Amino acid sequence: MAKPLEGEIAIVTGGARGIGAATAVALAEAGARVIVTARKVADAEKVAEQIEGGVSLACDVSDPFAIEALVKEVERRLSPPTILINNAGLIGPIGRLDTVDPLAFAANINATLTGAALMARAVLPGMLAKGRGTIVNLSSGAAHRPLEGWTAYCAAKAGLAMVTRSIALEYGEAGIRVFGFAPGVVDTGMQVEIRASGINPVSQLPRESLADAAVPARVIAFLCGAGADAFAGKELDIRDAELRAAAGLPPIEG
Repeated sequence: MAKPLEGEIAIVTGGARGIGAATAVALAEAGARVIVTARKVADAEKVAEQIEGGVSLACDVSDPFAIEALVKEVERRLSPPTILINNAGLIGPIGRLDTVDPLAFAANINATLTGAALMARAVLPGMLAKGRGTIVNLSSGAAHRPLEGWTAYCAAKAGLAMVTRSIALEYGEAGIRVFGFAPGVVDTGMQVEIRASGINPVSQLPRESLADAAVPARVIAFLCGAGADAFAGKELDIRDAELRAAAGLPPIEG
């Protein structure tokens, strides 16, 4: 029986842990050939070894030259990627704007926003040549509303939401599908940092209330398949009833 993503080549940035790692597994189970990336290749290897045909490569998305080198290496080893999951990003610096390190602020924008946009830029020529491609940008509720102590993160995710809309406008008619997807509050290493800060209501959420990373990963894998065409070009949230139903998730109670 053919798998829905058989023949697809997927890059997952920030794939060493959390949502990125779970997404790499979900894409591989759906038949995609998955390239797991992380700043340290040893971290990516731990995930790639768990999936059939997994490839691990180092990539610091804050470095434009590293991005270009990554895509060229994927093309050399396999073929131009047809799926990009822009998962890599930072939450910090956490704190009110007058207290944060300006270099840390710039680093967040560089990795979370600029890095994701440049990853898309690097894969687009190959996707356009094939006449198809899917880009999933990990979004957040923070893209649409401010949260105390998260100015850098909120600004980066808001900018990324506009990148999603811009890609849809510029390349949608050429067969490129792009999605912004907010995965909800998930039990990841980022949440450990958030809870330690004690700033804003998100830091007060008990760990037992957080979702398992496999849940948003399942939705991301769905978005990479043909069944998600109706959602292309949109900012999506895992709480959306229509999306949940299409992806095979149960409705949210209450």
